[in-house]
Amino acid sequence: MEIQQPILSEGKKAETKEVSGSVALLEALITEGTEVIFGYPGGAIMPIYDAIYDYKDKLNHILVRHEQGGIHAGQGFARTSGKVGVVFATSGPGATNLITGLADAMIDSTPLVCITGQVFAHLLGTDAFQETDVINITTPVTKWNYQVTDANEIPEVISKAFYIARSGRPGPVLIDITKNAQIQKFDFSGYTPCNHIRSYRPKPIIRQEYIVKAAELINQAKKPFIIWGQGVLVLSYRSSIKCRDVGMHGNYGPNVLTNECDVLIAIGMRFDDRVTGRLDKYAKQAKIIHLDIDPSEIDKNVQTTVPVWGDCKETIPALTELLEKKDHSEWLSKFREFDKKEFEAVIQTELHPKSGELTMGEVIHQLNELTKGEAVIVTDVGQHQMVACRYAKLNNTRSNVTSGGLGTMGFALPAAIGAKFGALEKTVVAVIGDGGFQMTIQELGTIMQSGVDVKILILNNRFLGMVRQWQELFNDNRYSFVDIQSPDFVAVAAAYGIKGKSVSERSDLNSALEEMLNNKGSFLLEVIVTKENNVFPMVPQGCSVSEIRLK
Repeated sequence: MEIQQPILSEGKKAETKEVSGSVALLEALITEGTEVIFGYPGGAIMPIYDAIYDYKDKLNHILVRHEQGGIHAGQGFARTSGKVGVVFATSGPGATNLITGLADAMIDSTPLVCITGQVFAHLLGTDAFQETDVINITTPVTKWNYQVTDANEIPEVISKAFYIARSGRPGPVLIDITKNAQIQKFDFSGYTPCNHIRSYRPKPIIRQEYIVKAAELINQAKKPFIIWGQGVLVLSYRSSIKCRDVGMHGNYGPNVLTNECDVLIAIGMRFDDRVTGRLDKYAKQAKIIHLDIDPSEIDKNVQTTVPVWGDCKETIPALTELLEKKDHSEWLSKFREFDKKEFEAVIQTELHPKSGELTMGEVIHQLNELTKGEAVIVTDVGQHQMVACRYAKLNNTRSNVTSGGLGTMGFALPAAIGAKFGALEKTVVAVIGDGGFQMTIQELGTIMQSGVDVKILILNNRFLGMVRQWQELFNDNRYSFVDIQSPDFVAVAAAYGIKGKSVSERSDLNSALEEMLNNKGSFLLEVIVTKENNVFPMVPQGCSVSEIRLK
């Protein structure tokens, strides 16, 4: 691939100055609009860290406690800010600790540029101290990667990295820079962000004939149904037409009626198995229209009737221009009938229990009442994630930050740190289970040192809840290694200088949530919830979406 270089006016020469590769990198980051970097230093990236010492007034470096925490923080920043997250790590174990976050960002289409240090170029392939083949290791989990061995390459490679990370279907990029390239001096003539790479087409050409065919199908539809994914920014929960979620723990009506619609319109989603259930029983009666910027997703899992390639910002307006106004009130009423059944069978007791231990649902419901849907909700992975995504009210775009495709436990705490730096004006609440919290609990140190304001809400059911639910339902209650013991989370938080509280009584919940939200600075609230509650509705593995269970 070749980057289109800037054209200088006739007779004009770019000013040059001799700088190190490390300085050129930092100048490039500043020109790209980078303000926050999440990282952890080490031997192979030490020249870059030495250079950043003189850039403290321009670049805010957040020292994380583990490289995985750094990349999840970068993800959280990217998801709330809409910018490219930037992460630094050293060679060897520093680089390999990024792998989980790279895989997570890749499947959830999160734009990142990760910079890793590497041993001197002449030591490559010699099994030198802290040398790993980071390029081959990260190839499957990056949109693009490249190893820089000469400082002269840095401006061009970094501009290419940012362009690839943010263009088309966003994703993570990793640039591995050898130590000699970081130290090497060269004539630096400035940095120009890239806006074109020869042979790289981030957005496929829109075919008008497919727009027309899609419009014809929608205009003829009696029971149209739209499913959108991570490729579409959040729709307000107040939307009157929104029918909530599909998939394994989605809502009753949307799942059942997937197999009754006559035209299914998929926008910015990949027909993940947790959405479709059994593919051989998925929407077989429907004509499928799939709008996506990534052509590889179309026909990958579900056969499409009309493929609409292109950026949805362009294809949706082109499509809606051709649509006729229709009244689908009878079709919508079917969803409302299923909503009523789900409310009576599941939601009523989950959000408004009259006795017994606290439920996860009522905690999220009370949180909604206090935040009025204005907070950014960052979730970890497990039962609490399903409950939060089912019941959280979100008024604003970029307010739902979760590990959707990879399902990475330990995601929420560092991601919430990054999310706050990406949305300083917002209240950021990390909703975490007792299991996932202990996977990245060390990032409390990052909160302590940076002073970032993150509200940490631990829903503690004393189990690895999602696995336990499956063991109960499908393995005859054989609870194999899911009964997890935890430390005193409030005491641990206090050791990091973070205020906290633990509650287990319904009468204390509202005031405790208010205290958490009103506290100036980070706050940890542990809520002890019922131990063996299950998340329903649920589509059992191997079943069709219309076989969704309410109990």
